[in-house]
Order: sequence, then C-alpha cells, then structure tokens
Amino acid sequence: MEPAVAFGMVLRRLRQEASLTQEELGFEADLRRTYVSVLELGQQQPSLTTILKLSKALNLTASEIMAMVEAELC
Repeated sequence: MEPAVAFGMVLRRLRQEASLTQEELGFEADLRRTYVSVLELGQQQPSLTTILKLSKALNLTASEIMAMVEAELC
C-alpha cells in the first residue's frame, strides 16, 4: 500500500470518528474541502504543515496520526 493511501484511510477514519464532515474538518484545519477529499482518496501526499493542521483540528498529535499511518502500512 502506498503511504498516501494509508494516510487517506487514517484521515477518513479519524474524521468520521470525530463526527466531522470534510467541510467541517477543512474549516477547522484551514484547508479546502476538496483538498481534504483528495487526501482521503490517497491522491496526494500531505505536507508536514498540513499534517500539523489536521492533527490540531482532530485534537491529536502529528506523531499519533503518523503512528496510525505506519500501522496501516505494516
């Protein structure tokens, strides 16, 4: 599995667990809804800045999110 796909799977799961729409997460993270969608589909890899924005919006640390991504890759 590609890392971008694993990140997208984790992001979608975390967003749904937080009961957020893509638009709501985008607003909280200062990202466009369409970009959140692209990330969830694994079509693009997020930058470190984007990971930090998403982690703050999801009330997690970037390292917690990346550990989940890493677990998906194993």
